[in-house]
Amino acid sequence: MSGYADEPVKAQNAPGSPPPQQIAARDSRGHVYGALDLGTNNCRLLLARPSRRGFRVVDAFSRIIRLGEGVSQSGRLSDAAMTRTVEALRICANKLERAGTHRARLVATEACRSAANSKEFLARVKNEVGLEIEVLTPEEEAILAVAGCATLIDTSVDYALVFDIGGGSSELIWIDLRRISGGGAHAASRIVDGVRRANGQSVWTSLPVGVVTLAERFGGCLVTPDIFEAMVTYVAGLIAPFEERHQFRRRISGSAVHFLGTSGTVTTVAGIQLGLPRYERSKVDGCWMNVSDVNRVTYDLLGRTYEQRVAEPCIGQDRADLVLAGCAILEAIIRAWPCERLRVADRGLREGILSSLMMDDNTFRSGRRRRRG
Repeated sequence: MSGYADEPVKAQNAPGSPPPQQIAARDSRGHVYGALDLGTNNCRLLLARPSRRGFRVVDAFSRIIRLGEGVSQSGRLSDAAMTRTVEALRICANKLERAGTHRARLVATEACRSAANSKEFLARVKNEVGLEIEVLTPEEEAILAVAGCATLIDTSVDYALVFDIGGGSSELIWIDLRRISGGGAHAASRIVDGVRRANGQSVWTSLPVGVVTLAERFGGCLVTPDIFEAMVTYVAGLIAPFEERHQFRRRISGSAVHFLGTSGTVTTVAGIQLGLPRYERSKVDGCWMNVSDVNRVTYDLLGRTYEQRVAEPCIGQDRADLVLAGCAILEAIIRAWPCERLRVADRGLREGILSSLMMDDNTFRSGRRRRRG
């Protein structure tokens, strides 16, 4: 399995992460690190070893478990959703054990933040599976999302909007790049540090809406143009207070701007735009799209039936009832802030976790000293 060594992801340690262990780089560089992201829709695990320029993935797991199914109506995780999730987590626990994982961080997001019975569920996971999962705050989630994809930000522009459309929430982070020079891991580290410190170089918000919650509110299988517009209007109403407070539409006027999207929505749209016969991460991750092409794909999908969306190889059965909800969130973002270019990241929170753990252990030191004279 290919990893991310060609584009290293380096980040500062995020608030709330475990305290760093003082381990010499030469002792930890060969170890396996783990990151688990238990989201509203997906359960995803990534296992990787540090490399000289980043890390290389050694194993991965992803399963749609829809943990947050029905939470927006009932306020509770359902028995069926919890059972599905426990079974997926059992697989993750086995993979973590078989890999002899040195360090891991296991996190949950919006579904476990908002469900009234999430504490009982996480206690069940610890008891039955042996995994102790922490619930991220929205701030921690935003920081880690940026950390995971910061090397894909074009630092030659004035501003970048990083967004992560999740199952139950969507994180939006505006980054002022006018004081960031250079590129690669060093620039990425400065970007993440600015987000972490909230030093005026970035502002962020977490919208209480994602593909699962929006599809449950408006429907996902049968989406007419009127229903789609209602979705966009609803999300626009959630974006409005953030925009009114920070006035980014005015601030970016006449400036060089690009979007960076890290979510299943944007990777799906990119796969369709590229005409892939099956989804290929290597072709999607890091690719650029014109926003006009995003609009074209969105409205092409809106004209398809549910069955036709299922037949699309970059969507499939598991996402066919959610993809238009994701497109509606993306459309609301595009309408809020005019922009011509969007970069696609098939990386995010898990990669941010891995890089922060590895930086704690100083594994990114090359071990080669620069010659003097």
